[in-house]
Amino acid sequence: MARAATPHDSVFKTFLSRVETARDFIDIHLPPDLRTLCDLDTLRLESGSFVEDDLHPYYSDILYSLKTTSGDGYIYVLIEHQSSPDKHMAFRLMRYAVAAMQRHLEAGHSTLPLVIPVLFYQGRRSPWPWSLNWLDDFQQPQLAQQLYSSPFPLVDITVIPDEEIMQHRSMAALTLIQKHIRQRDIALLLDRLASLLREKHMSGQQIAVLIKYMIQAGETHDVKTLLYELARRVPQQGDKLMTIAEQLKMMGRTEGLLQGIQEGIQEGIREGLQQGIQEGLQQGLQKGIREGLQQGILEGQRAARQEIARQMLQKGFDKDAITDMTGLTQDELQHLCH
Repeated sequence: MARAATPHDSVFKTFLSRVETARDFIDIHLPPDLRTLCDLDTLRLESGSFVEDDLHPYYSDILYSLKTTSGDGYIYVLIEHQSSPDKHMAFRLMRYAVAAMQRHLEAGHSTLPLVIPVLFYQGRRSPWPWSLNWLDDFQQPQLAQQLYSSPFPLVDITVIPDEEIMQHRSMAALTLIQKHIRQRDIALLLDRLASLLREKHMSGQQIAVLIKYMIQAGETHDVKTLLYELARRVPQQGDKLMTIAEQLKMMGRTEGLLQGIQEGIQEGIREGLQQGIQEGLQQGLQKGIREGLQQGILEGQRAARQEIARQMLQKGFDKDAITDMTGLTQDELQHLCH
């Protein structure tokens, strides 16, 4: 995070903000194997201000960019001034380095640059007392080195065989559905889904949310038939699955009724227009019908959701699952309980 500037910081930044001085600094203080990588003729001062996701700024002291001596790629030299010891200085330098890498990518580059952090220390305590290997900040540096010098763990469900997924206990159903959610018909997974439901690894809320996900994101054309078939194969979950299926059917009937009302009103409007209603009357009538239709549709949808919620409450569904599936608030649901 940003820290209060001291006279030590100010004079250091003034000197090192001059390219010629920074060139001398790098030439003198960079280790030879790193110095040979740097084309100092391409040295350019960059902003050392970075912004985190929560919009809090933090700062490195001096940041320079330059090209490599081979002409390919970029190197950043991050020079940090410190007048007092900081046990976590190595981690701070790593944060600045990663922020510089991120800015480099955002500028349109496709590969990460080398960022060389350099600490310039001039405090009372001598010598500098802490390690500048950021891995030493961990309680177990050897494990940290193993983790951060190897590829990170990857869970690629697109290549995991279904038979293996079936052994994933409470994660199995979610993983299986998300693996196959884009296939033409999820009903092809009926046997496996039924088997997982019989194992009782999922809560009622998880089942409801998973089915809602299948409806919203899947390619299954007849979800109600799928639910009825699952209920037949898994009797112990039958009541919950049948209730969900009935709610879907009721929603379908409600939507059909509202659509029919809307179409009928629109047809009436067209006939009235054809009979030569006066212009002003036509506009007023159309506005009134639109507003009335919209209000009627909203009230019809709300009533349908409330009726669905009542039935789910009677079936013992979890209240969070009910609000998630119907869109009602907890207050509205509480009102229905009375």
